[in-house]
Amino acid sequence: MTSRELAEIAAKTLDEKLAENIVLIDVAEKSSFADFLVLANGRNQRQVASLADDVEDALAKEGLTPKGIEGRGNTGWLLLDMGDIIVNIFDKEMRDKYNIEKVWGDCPIIEYGEGHRVEGFDD
Repeated sequence: MTSRELAEIAAKTLDEKLAENIVLIDVAEKSSFADFLVLANGRNQRQVASLADDVEDALAKEGLTPKGIEGRGNTGWLLLDMGDIIVNIFDKEMRDKYNIEKVWGDCPIIEYGEGHRVEGFDD
């Protein structure tokens, strides 16, 4: 399975679990550490943790386990390092603070939501 397909699984899982503002960033051309970043918001710390668990479970079904997890506790942010995919789940305040979309603004950014892939992403 490609890193793109795995990123889509993470995004679909987040969407099904009612995460907000789901974005995939294709960083393969600009990064040596990952191919895709998957970003999402949870409404509160409890949902942030639950979303991370759900993504971890979904990717485990594909044989992928985290190489590292950062941000456990009441940090407002959780990162799952899945190798070629990095999943960041934030509360709104931390998402605004880190503004990762701006940092990677020269990479293709794909919004994902409402149970559907964004047209053109499935090429």
